[in-house]
Amino acid sequence: MSAMANPFPQAPSIWTLPDRGKVAMAGLILAESAIFTIFVVAYLFYVGKSLTGPTPREVLETPIFYTICLLSSSLTIHLAAKSLARNRVGAFLGVWLLTIFLGAAFLYGTGQEWHRLIYEHGLTISTNLFGTTYYSLVGLHAFHVTAGLIMLFLVAILAVAGRIRVEHSRRVEVLAMYWHFVDAVWVVVFTVVYVLGR
Repeated sequence: MSAMANPFPQAPSIWTLPDRGKVAMAGLILAESAIFTIFVVAYLFYVGKSLTGPTPREVLETPIFYTICLLSSSLTIHLAAKSLARNRVGAFLGVWLLTIFLGAAFLYGTGQEWHRLIYEHGLTISTNLFGTTYYSLVGLHAFHVTAGLIMLFLVAILAVAGRIRVEHSRRVEVLAMYWHFVDAVWVVVFTVVYVLGR
């Protein structure tokens, strides 16, 4: 009778704890998202309220090429993590190094932009409200890119030394989560600074 009441008996589901590294990284990403939200809101609140120049419209150039570099690095780090999970360590290292190159190119572009703004246009963090909020927001993002590149570089050194194997793929995925976050934040920063803020 009980068998007829439930013709499709289901096996009891087994619940396993989520990966600690991924949970910790998700917590860090949530906290960092809150910090970035404060800086983005401050930028939007103060944009156009500077009493003196230069203004964003006068000095900002849209960094399309370096944005493509950074966003492409999200794809390369994803491919690197998948390669390691499939025990293709050589492919992992190659694509991982490409990720580092793309991230470093983006950081170089940020440095070039700051050099131009400071030495050609006289825009520093203390020039006006635009300078203060611009360098704070873009600088916060550049700091996170730098931290990510340091971690990526350390993993690359370990991989070259033969210390990275398939069993480390979960840790690499955790680091990839951070890098995806940095890229996603840049989409917001790019939109706010170079599209809406001009």
